[in-house]
Amino acid sequence: MSTPRYIIDLAALKKNLEILSQVKQLADCNIVLALKGFSLWKTFPLIAEYLDGCCASGLWEAQLSHQEMGKHTLTYSPAYKEAEIKELVEISNHLDFNSPSQWLRFREMVTSHPRFLSGELKCGIRINPEHSTGSTPIYDPCAAGSRLGATAQSLEGVDLTGITGLHFHTLCEQNSDDLETTLEAIDQKFGTLLNRPEITWLNMGGGHWITKPDYDVDRLIRLIQQTRERYNLDQIWLEPGEAIAIHTGVLEASVVDIVENAGQQIAILDVSATCHMPDVLEMPYRPDLFGPDGTLATESGPHLYRLGGPSCLAGDIIGDYTFSKALQIGDTLTFDDMAHYTMVKTTTFNGVPHPAIALKNEDGSLETIREFTYEDFRNRLC
Repeated sequence: MSTPRYIIDLAALKKNLEILSQVKQLADCNIVLALKGFSLWKTFPLIAEYLDGCCASGLWEAQLSHQEMGKHTLTYSPAYKEAEIKELVEISNHLDFNSPSQWLRFREMVTSHPRFLSGELKCGIRINPEHSTGSTPIYDPCAAGSRLGATAQSLEGVDLTGITGLHFHTLCEQNSDDLETTLEAIDQKFGTLLNRPEITWLNMGGGHWITKPDYDVDRLIRLIQQTRERYNLDQIWLEPGEAIAIHTGVLEASVVDIVENAGQQIAILDVSATCHMPDVLEMPYRPDLFGPDGTLATESGPHLYRLGGPSCLAGDIIGDYTFSKALQIGDTLTFDDMAHYTMVKTTTFNGVPHPAIALKNEDGSLETIREFTYEDFRNRLC
């Protein structure tokens, strides 16, 4: 099949899920898929065998979780509209609010709903421990002036009757040492609130890089157990996105043209940084890449190329890579780790075709599950 295409390796996905399932059992916690990181719903039947459901960042993701996963749906958004609340109370199991004002605005509507009265729907509030641990400012929800989560000061004197859980999300692709310092900050600022008898669950959010080889799983398990005991909680939830889909997908591209400018060899591909892997520009970062012969490209050497996309954006540059031999028009290049926080962010900016989506089955066979056409582009805006 021609490029571009994303390929999701089901065997690799299953391996990650097995690790997460073991953590669930040893820590006695609940783990859900963060749809903002990976939402390829054709894989949901496999994921549902291991995890407890999905967390959603708004109505559409909650609907996808409800319809395609059919297990727990944990919903949080920085702000809800009334029409969204009316739909979310019908399908969410946890409905978490970002601010005291949002909670107070919708409290009566939510707490009078039959699903809330029966205990099928629970409400929480996202807290901001004001404790930054990450290194990338754009992904720091604890930065000064952040709109995400209620600070301890903002909750002083607020009537939280009906709130039975707290939710924090402060990590991004981090190890459990950062979780440990975050929990210490939470105890200092919100320990009194967590010790209230009506608070029965805690959502530790995402950003836990559990399936990375150097992740300290033992410390994570210990922290979950200690936290449950410290506050006498019934449940602890985790919402990893990257840990589920990391190293499960690739993006295949072809060399369309090779040009030269100021002594720099430039290969123009049929994939785009801005359209197909925007975190390359936003983070920014340099993805690993395998050349036509399957060897890992390096940063320097005799066959050095700047790889660019087909869009009109001057900065649509993926990076500089060195290959074992000179590239040729038509060569296939493979970008590694293109499943999490990549497929969910793609666009058809500039009319650049969207990559096809394929599954690699455990027997090695490939199954194309979606190909995109001009009609998909045309119908997006009308």
